[in-house]
Amino acid sequence: MLAPLALYTPPALAHLGYPDTTSVTIRRGHPEDMFLGATFGALISRDTGKTWNWICPEAMNYGGWRPETFLWQPDGTLLAATGASLIRSTDGGCTWTVHDYFKSQGLWPIGLASPASNPSRLWVTTSRSTSRNGVYRSDDGGQTFTPVMQSDTLVFTAVKVAPSDSRRIYVSGGTTTRLSLYRSDDEGSTWTEQPFKEFVGPPYPYDLFVLKVSDTDPDRLWVRVSWQGWTYVMESKDGGRTFTSVVHPEGEEHDGLGEYLIGIEVSADGNTLWAATHTRLFRVRAGESRATQLPLPDGNACAQREGDVLYVCGASRLHDWALATTTDEGQTYTALFNLPDTQPPACPAGTPTHDICRPYWPQFAPTIEADPYLPPEETPDAGTPPDGGSPGGDDAGTNIPDAGTTNPRPEEPQPPPKKGCSSASGLVPAACLLVLSTLRRTRRRNPEN
Repeated sequence: MLAPLALYTPPALAHLGYPDTTSVTIRRGHPEDMFLGATFGALISRDTGKTWNWICPEAMNYGGWRPETFLWQPDGTLLAATGASLIRSTDGGCTWTVHDYFKSQGLWPIGLASPASNPSRLWVTTSRSTSRNGVYRSDDGGQTFTPVMQSDTLVFTAVKVAPSDSRRIYVSGGTTTRLSLYRSDDEGSTWTEQPFKEFVGPPYPYDLFVLKVSDTDPDRLWVRVSWQGWTYVMESKDGGRTFTSVVHPEGEEHDGLGEYLIGIEVSADGNTLWAATHTRLFRVRAGESRATQLPLPDGNACAQREGDVLYVCGASRLHDWALATTTDEGQTYTALFNLPDTQPPACPAGTPTHDICRPYWPQFAPTIEADPYLPPEETPDAGTPPDGGSPGGDDAGTNIPDAGTTNPRPEEPQPPPKKGCSSASGLVPAACLLVLSTLRRTRRRNPEN
């Protein structure tokens, strides 16, 4: 039993080693196309969540740096800044490439944004210590980039564009002793530095990330920052000049979160905020002094709003869904996807996702209690995939190992240290997965499938 499992050990850099969903992305202008980041690669649906197909991490070319979020443009291009590279796919996740502009210069992209009003405009920030970092702009959908701000001493951790005014750009960054928010009111032509003064060191605050800008007010934004082991979600209503902590968990003395923050989401009017950690989802409404921990999800969380619908990650091992929707701010949920309903890769032969991931499926599927059966191969035709890209395009033949080899990993940068079961390799993670599976209660499959 252990030997077959050792052939494929899904990476899990957090989430206590469990297989979990980590982010939700809806393709702009195409609500039927959905993409889930996961600790074991990704999952894609092209039919509004009725069926989900697996994409293994080896095919996505991100090495040990799992993307926290993705961007899916109207033309079908999928992008993610991993912290080590900018990866993209133009054929629905079947072929992934690393952008050479950043790779060739040894730059580590970490922030990515694109205004919905102008999808061809991309913003990328880099954050490699001891390197020349910058903010980069693309006007051709990410084919080429131009630096608009650079520094030999700063790192730039994140970038966000105001939905109501695409000229307003916010970038977070700084040094080990000085954090700042950089603001542009003219699409990056000029920048104003606004020092972050909410916490006084030493010890100094760290990990300042701009998270969100209000849908309707370009002066209203939210950031996260860490200080003395706590993580704070902070709101500014004056364009980043001053901030106030807004997530004070109910029943806890400290005004902050004692666990890693996955991300936040905010209602269209800005009056409700959700904060997701690895295990819990909090909600705070305007006028409330305390954040309420919602009963669900439990054991895993993420949140993404599309219109009036909130998409929420959950833990299949605990409450029978890995993705659900809510229209009442988290009071009730409608299950959309459960991990055991995952299907094998659906990409055509000759693409990395097919050639790399498909042979792994029989070993991987049992780790999420999915059906390990591989349906017979369909005869490939000469057509093109739905988004116009060629199945073998974007250097589809680069770094494709066969099922019995290990996908090459980039030498730099080194990925974050693994924890729990994922810190070992070979038979040990496989044994961990067996132990973890015994801890899960019996789960129902989605009756819709």
